[in-house]
Amino acid sequence: MSPGQGCDVPTGTRAASYCGAEVSRVRGQVGDGAPHRPAGARGRRLFGGGSPRVLLYSIQEGGAVQGTREGSPGADGGRPHAVEDPGLFGPGSVTWELHADPVMWVAGVRALYLQALHPRAVRGVVQNSDFRKDPWGRLFRTADFVGVTTYGTRAEAERAGARVRRIHGFLRAVDPVTGQSYRIDETALLRWVHCAEVISYVEVVRRAGFPLTDAQVDTYLAEQRASAALVGLAPDEVPASATAMREYFEDVRPALGRSPEADQVWDFLRRPPVHPVLWLGRELIWRQLAELAYGSLPSWAHGMYGHRALPPFAVTTGLRLLRTTSLAVLPAARLAGFQSPHIKAAVERLGPDAAPSRPGFVSGLLAS
Repeated sequence: MSPGQGCDVPTGTRAASYCGAEVSRVRGQVGDGAPHRPAGARGRRLFGGGSPRVLLYSIQEGGAVQGTREGSPGADGGRPHAVEDPGLFGPGSVTWELHADPVMWVAGVRALYLQALHPRAVRGVVQNSDFRKDPWGRLFRTADFVGVTTYGTRAEAERAGARVRRIHGFLRAVDPVTGQSYRIDETALLRWVHCAEVISYVEVVRRAGFPLTDAQVDTYLAEQRASAALVGLAPDEVPASATAMREYFEDVRPALGRSPEADQVWDFLRRPPVHPVLWLGRELIWRQLAELAYGSLPSWAHGMYGHRALPPFAVTTGLRLLRTTSLAVLPAARLAGFQSPHIKAAVERLGPDAAPSRPGFVSGLLAS
């Protein structure tokens, strides 16, 4: 969703709380203050066994990541030196593992539902987007951006971010009531879009059964400051812990609500236009995924939309069944040649130990 201008940013102690959760990885602190460990053996054990990783990472302030291959000598045969670019996060990061989960598609749709509840943000989308003419293209472009920025090289991620910033810099939206024109890359709306996206990833994937501890949630949110920087936010302008994220949503909620544009997004996500031959598939498959995505929203969001949602137990059961089923079809998917191009490229660049270690739909396809 394209960001824009929106809610006022709270000032004072609360603002400092959710925007200033300082994370200095290069100095040894991550998220809630727990010491950061290199993504070697600890990175592999973080998500469940396996041999130690061969890459060690130092994630620096601002999201920079440097990598060295353990035991790889320099040109002079001396100390190891930096090798293949691990990108913004690298193997062993929570982001690397979480974004390979099969229910990320549902999480992405949930993020769109949530983002649309900010009237000024969604107005920027509706007034500037072709999502009704090219719905699947938009969804795939969004997924591609997440894939590139997660698993691509740092240069690839920065190029993708530069394209987004350049496009957003030209776009404006108009408030139909006041006639006010505003930029869609205002800090407040960039922050809203970022927060709605990353919290959707965490809550849906975790609810579906991905084993994520509270400390790892904090680490993930801190890591995602690097993604926020790609679209034009300063790292200290976004929440870097679960507590800070909760406070942010409490503060921003008065600016949220149902709007005609939100209704358009809701209708679109329920029944995106498809070719007639795909109509049955949309009704049998897509509608169910959209129901799960909408149902996974918090109850206050359901209240704003005014539409009934599946009972919480049905959403949880559905998400877990979807994830379990996705894992079960790995052999058939492998035979069909399905692979994530971004993870495939990362494994080719960094070696087989770079594949996400948590058994998942994409990572399993890359296992030899």
